[in-house]
Amino acid sequence: MEIIIATGNAGKVREFKRMLEPLGYTVFSQKEKGISVDVEETGGTFAENALIKARAVWEQAHTAVIADDSGLCVDALDGRPGVYSARYAGEDATDADRNRKLLAELEGVENRSAHFTCAIAYISPDGKERVFEGICPGKIGFEPKGSDGFGYDPLFYWEDKTFGEMSAEEKDAVSHRGRANRMLEAYLSRRDR
Repeated sequence: MEIIIATGNAGKVREFKRMLEPLGYTVFSQKEKGISVDVEETGGTFAENALIKARAVWEQAHTAVIADDSGLCVDALDGRPGVYSARYAGEDATDADRNRKLLAELEGVENRSAHFTCAIAYISPDGKERVFEGICPGKIGFEPKGSDGFGYDPLFYWEDKTFGEMSAEEKDAVSHRGRANRMLEAYLSRRDR
């Protein structure tokens, strides 16, 4: 079965391909399918934003679509950056810019607890919608460590390693996206492909 990933984020596309292709799915990015949509993420939750993105691509493709919205929620910052994680340091900011801003806001703060949340929206070829949500608790480090992953991965500690220090397999086993994706996989395995 073919699934389109509704994102322009190459890191997310790689992760979904890595998780879904071994299950027999043919995974494409929206770019690979020639779909260009400019979606404004106006939802107040990760689930709402994931559905907004999935619906925009499904309207053009009418095939199975997955979109996710995920982000980092820091307790000492009242849950920020949250749904604004990608735009936290401005529209054209890099991962390094966002990480620098986060560290600046946490300077002198002892409570470094945080969690990543991922909501995956799945729309079937016939338009049925489901959302799967995974959460990974952790803490924010004091400096970036590791060169793997993307986004806030070099700052986010799961136990004694940052996501940026983990192999793809280690990260998939514990991450917010890995957890949500396992729920999606269980759902898809019960469906008639």
